[in-house]
Amino acid sequence: MKTNAQRSYKSKERATPVAEPAVAYGSPSLNHFIIKDDSSLVKKARNGVDTRVFYSLAETIKMPEKTLASVINLSPRTISNYRDQNKDLDANYSEHLLKLINLYHLGQEIFGSVEDFSLWLQRPFYNSEEKPMDFLNTPGGVDLIAAEVEKIAQGYPL
Repeated sequence: MKTNAQRSYKSKERATPVAEPAVAYGSPSLNHFIIKDDSSLVKKARNGVDTRVFYSLAETIKMPEKTLASVINLSPRTISNYRDQNKDLDANYSEHLLKLINLYHLGQEIFGSVEDFSLWLQRPFYNSEEKPMDFLNTPGGVDLIAAEVEKIAQGYPL
């Protein structure tokens, strides 16, 4: 028999659109959005990406939604409006988001965890005040950081 405390706890739980798939399928997975070739990435971006992918990425990389929104050059309010209207992201924001997903996937492979990769992104480059994170606000900057991560994977010192 359930106690009153157990019943009240259950009644306060609320499912979110992102949490429901996480419960059903384990932790939120962005593997479906990891696209290795540029042609497929552009095609996917042209069709637009569901805003739930944005929220899943934010949760997966443990980045505040406000910060991730500023990285892809959107306001948090705009992302929220898109979600409320069930509207996909525009092609340029979709491309940026897909490139970030690929970058974090690569970073996780090379550094061993998202946390270690995120820490590396916050450290300044050698003999510079710029951090890799500073470059992520453009798709070209994401490509540049991906190239740097590839160099690390090949053993080049940075």
